[in-house]
Amino acid sequence: MKYLVISDIHGKIEYAKRIDDIVKREQPNKFILLGDLYDDYSGRSNIEVSYILNKYKDIIMCTRGNCDNSFDESISDFVFKDYIELTINNKNFFFTHGHRYGIDNIPDYIDVYVFGHLHTGLIKTIENKIVVNTGSLSVPRKNTEHSYLMIDDKNIILKDINGNIIDKKVYNN
Repeated sequence: MKYLVISDIHGKIEYAKRIDDIVKREQPNKFILLGDLYDDYSGRSNIEVSYILNKYKDIIMCTRGNCDNSFDESISDFVFKDYIELTINNKNFFFTHGHRYGIDNIPDYIDVYVFGHLHTGLIKTIENKIVVNTGSLSVPRKNTEHSYLMIDDKNIILKDINGNIIDKKVYNN
């Protein structure tokens, strides 16, 4: 199973248009969105971004970001949740935007905590838990790359928008 994880598009259509290329290249079984999908204003770019995302509604799971609102949910053909819990290859994953659930209060049963919000891609280990930030597809911070994650049955891979590997962690050997 392959999971594509993207966060913090913020309505930037020029970057949202790259999603089709990413999906074609990566061929994910599931597509997890970690919130802040649209701009703060309900303008035309939000509608265009929703057209792109809604094409993948059958494989999308989505968490709500701090900038997401009821209009954003109304133009999306998928459900927004506060968090998503999945077991992938016997490891407990917790996906969230990151503004409500932080790295300082990860539940004991969680093996891998995946979040967005900070716009800075990273993979690190904190107290025997893997902590992963997707970075931002469109608005990276702190001189990081435009990025997304791929998760398979063994690896967590942080990639730049062109598919080049930035960092990689084997979580299950």
